[in-house]
Amino acid sequence: MKKEYVSKVLAVATLVFVVLLSAINCKRGDSVSNPDIPSIETSHTAEYRGRESCKECHEKEYNLFQGSDHDMAMDTVNQETVLGNFDDVTVTHFGVTSRFYMSDGKYMVNTEGPEGVMTDYEVSYVFGVRPLQQYLIEFPGGSYQCLPICWDTRPADKGGQRWFHIYRDERIPPDDVLHWTRVTQNWNYMCAECHSTNLHKNYSYSEKAYHTTWSEIDVSCEACHGPGSEHIDWADKVEAGSSPEVYPNMGLVVRLKDTDNATWVFDPDSVTARRSVPRQSDELVQMCSRCHARRAVATEDYYHGGSLLDTHWPSLLEEDLYFADGQILEEVYVYASFLQSKMYQAGVVCKDCHEPHSGKVYVQGNALCYRCHMATEYGSRKHHFHDPAKEGASCFECHMHERTYMVVDPRRDHSIRNPRPDLSDKLGTPNACNQCHDDKSTQWATQYLREWYGDDLLNKQHYGEIIWAGRQRYPEAHADLLRLGGDREEAPMVRATAISLLGGYPSQTTADLLFQTATDPNPLIRYATLTVVQFAEPEFIRDLAVPRLRDTIKLVRLMAANSLTAIPRNLIPAGSVENLNAALEEYNASLMINADHPTTHLNFGNLYLNTGDFEKAEASYREAIDIEPGLVAPYINLADLYRRQNRDDEGEKALKSALEKYSDLAAIHYSLGLLKVRQGEQEEALGYLENAARLDPDDPHYSYVYAIGLNSQQKPDEALDILKKALQNHPYDRNILYSLATISMENGYNEDALIHAKKLVEYYPNDANYQQLMAILSN
Repeated sequence: MKKEYVSKVLAVATLVFVVLLSAINCKRGDSVSNPDIPSIETSHTAEYRGRESCKECHEKEYNLFQGSDHDMAMDTVNQETVLGNFDDVTVTHFGVTSRFYMSDGKYMVNTEGPEGVMTDYEVSYVFGVRPLQQYLIEFPGGSYQCLPICWDTRPADKGGQRWFHIYRDERIPPDDVLHWTRVTQNWNYMCAECHSTNLHKNYSYSEKAYHTTWSEIDVSCEACHGPGSEHIDWADKVEAGSSPEVYPNMGLVVRLKDTDNATWVFDPDSVTARRSVPRQSDELVQMCSRCHARRAVATEDYYHGGSLLDTHWPSLLEEDLYFADGQILEEVYVYASFLQSKMYQAGVVCKDCHEPHSGKVYVQGNALCYRCHMATEYGSRKHHFHDPAKEGASCFECHMHERTYMVVDPRRDHSIRNPRPDLSDKLGTPNACNQCHDDKSTQWATQYLREWYGDDLLNKQHYGEIIWAGRQRYPEAHADLLRLGGDREEAPMVRATAISLLGGYPSQTTADLLFQTATDPNPLIRYATLTVVQFAEPEFIRDLAVPRLRDTIKLVRLMAANSLTAIPRNLIPAGSVENLNAALEEYNASLMINADHPTTHLNFGNLYLNTGDFEKAEASYREAIDIEPGLVAPYINLADLYRRQNRDDEGEKALKSALEKYSDLAAIHYSLGLLKVRQGEQEEALGYLENAARLDPDDPHYSYVYAIGLNSQQKPDEALDILKKALQNHPYDRNILYSLATISMENGYNEDALIHAKKLVEYYPNDANYQQLMAILSN
């Protein structure tokens, strides 16, 4: 289950970016130039000067910064910075005993290396500080890897001051994708940008080596404010008598302080404050999102003051990362959560709650919320219905519940939502009520919410219901997705996610909405639009995407170009070919930044597959496998390439080679099952499909396909058993319910069939097919 999930995540946000680069003779490593696109670069003359240059004029902010999480994000190794116990102590995890000790003044660890051999390593850097500290080990080629054994920096009475393994409940062998020496634990790719200032990974594809550099080892002043040399020069000139206008914006690369003199005010009879003037700039949120988001790097030339989409590929509310209702599932940080919130829509930005230099909230507890939400209203028992002295009265516990990552690091969900226990069973989502009252049912919690707040809250459709149905491609979700995606009053992250799901609903109404959203003022909406337009007809793609080749936002241009490569070249207007080529060059450069990662070569394989260059596609897929043999997608795509070439025998070998290394990858078993079906070897196919269903019961599709296979082989009772077991974990899955109803009916189990048909009609009342099925069974 673990490796299956990680393999999905490694490929997230990459499979969609299939680019026909060879059509413009664009090679790996080509330079990028696009004079027709408005420049968004920072001043080329501004240079990084370091925090000490800021201290003289900004001593208060400097002192607040000292000792902050940003200040302690990374450091060199010495007695002051190393918090872990290296006094010849041992830690045993699933039979592997690691030893932490000192040798000639060096901090050392003896632990399992990439070949499974116990090896002595010197600690090169410390990484992070609260609530845990990690340690970096240097490897050949400028690579640094994160040790999996971390120091818990919490006080001993809070369970800290101990070593612990980051995967505490699992044995992670050297051939595992999550072993600390593999690409998933590589500092240069996974961590570096957000723990140092002005960091450049500088991976050399030709050398297969890193030349990573930074200006300051931690997250210092200029990480947020940008290079400060011109601001320092401005201050010197003004002090010497020059006009303050000697530099625009005081020589700052980005002005993060509000210039509109806004305050938060209470109107008469209002219990919630409003911003005195509408927020005009999103620069602060976009800047913080550079690191506080689940995203991939699109350029190493970060632009301070621009959109996140000029420099990074952000994740939307994607399955495997977020619950269907947008709550945090995996380690996704804050950006996509906050962009769902009513707070963001009301004009709240990060520094309204967090002091930006210390990173701490201004005041602890409910008092922070009472700055904008009147305590007499929201602090009273008539609002929260709990003992004011207990946890149930906490704003955070109800509206920003925690989820723990890295064993000891609880993080709050910044979507700031009302709990909805009534949706938990159907959507498979957590809720704050039952996270505290874990001995009670969701029905118990729902009944209390109904008694306290009436039916208005519970009867209101939540966008999570629409996203959940859209993820399943249920027909009734189409109209709701259109409404959600087109509603400019809705949160931008919710709109963007709804639009991204419309690829499963090709129709004229979808096309009409996409034409509107392609010119939406919010770049996130334009970006989401371009991620799905590639599924449309060629003329539609042309008409929508060509104008976006000159979009001011980098990722919109790249996705527009990506869409246009799916149509015949003669449909591209002659005057737009140069813009298309320039955008494709940008895309190529963006891709090659991460040539150290297997998904880059997976993308190149997809690229060549679509251009018909099967030899290069095969080479790219194999390079992805060489970099990380535990990644599922390259094996599957390689096997699909062989299928296209009528080389299923070689596809079978490729898939089986994956199983030799990782026998528990459900997706590989599933692909082998389908391959065997094509070969007409039904019994062997059923064996692989059974394995897929057994290895990943959380994916109902595997159980569904296995059951259909059993039924096709005249084994209906076995099929029904599989479906009934799957229904226990997925009670709302319509494929499982429909199969249970129809297979039961075909075999004379009409009473059972009717039970399942009634459930289908109850859950999906707008589906005429289910109504008809129940009518047949009721006669």
